[in-house]
Amino acid sequence: MWSESPPVSVDHYENFPVASVLCPPALRPAIRAIYHFARTADDMADEGDASEEQRLADLAHFRQELIAASGGRAAGQRWCGVFEPLARCLRQFALPPALLHDLLDAFEHDVRNPAYADRAALLDYCRRSANPVGRLLLHLYGIQEPAALRQSDAVCTALQLINFWQDLSVDGPRGRHYVPAADLRAHGTHTGDLRQCNDSPQTRRLVQSLCTWSRGLMLEGAPLALRVPGRAGWELRLVVQGGLRILEKIARMDHAALLQRPRLTAWDVPVLLWRAWRMGRAHA
Repeated sequence: MWSESPPVSVDHYENFPVASVLCPPALRPAIRAIYHFARTADDMADEGDASEEQRLADLAHFRQELIAASGGRAAGQRWCGVFEPLARCLRQFALPPALLHDLLDAFEHDVRNPAYADRAALLDYCRRSANPVGRLLLHLYGIQEPAALRQSDAVCTALQLINFWQDLSVDGPRGRHYVPAADLRAHGTHTGDLRQCNDSPQTRRLVQSLCTWSRGLMLEGAPLALRVPGRAGWELRLVVQGGLRILEKIARMDHAALLQRPRLTAWDVPVLLWRAWRMGRAHA
């Protein structure tokens, strides 16, 4: 997921580039439309007191509205504020509806809150929950080269994973666990440690391993920020550096992310700006 501006990596869609000063004005309506689509569905899946059955029924209805908008049919009354702007963007920019359907698949997945057997299973979830956002933004900027799409996927997946490790102290008590079972076993830990936020040498080594994985993905995708022109490239540099900064803060905590949620503050902004600028200098 590309973020709005530093600080970043707070929540699935809290930092989507809705009104960033770095976002070209001509693209802001489309970005807002995509954001409101994603934010509405995400809240439907994860907020309030609705039952699992009701959440899935609402998401199914929401998907039918997406199908209608993609087919040029009028939006229903319930979500007309979401689908009327989205329909205009679908027409104007020829947005791929499949990417929006992938997001809905991920939200339905969230409602069921399944466990992840291994990293491949978690990556498949990120393919639907995070990667479509980056691909939609690249589509708006007219960037479709396969290498750029792969790099965008790496950045978006890395941000999603970093968000998970950043939120371990929050998600565990809520019963949300994104750590793959294979990683838990490899470090002699279990889901109960996450649920109870049990800090130990084993859980710290687990977090360190997960952060190393995420950092590798972020660095794999980082060169995309130097290929994207203008404001979008600067925005992506800040996204990359924001994610890496969160990993740095987790490391400074000796990976005790089960005890405290690291976050970016206004004090981090100069560091992020400096590092974003240095990315371009290093490439020159």
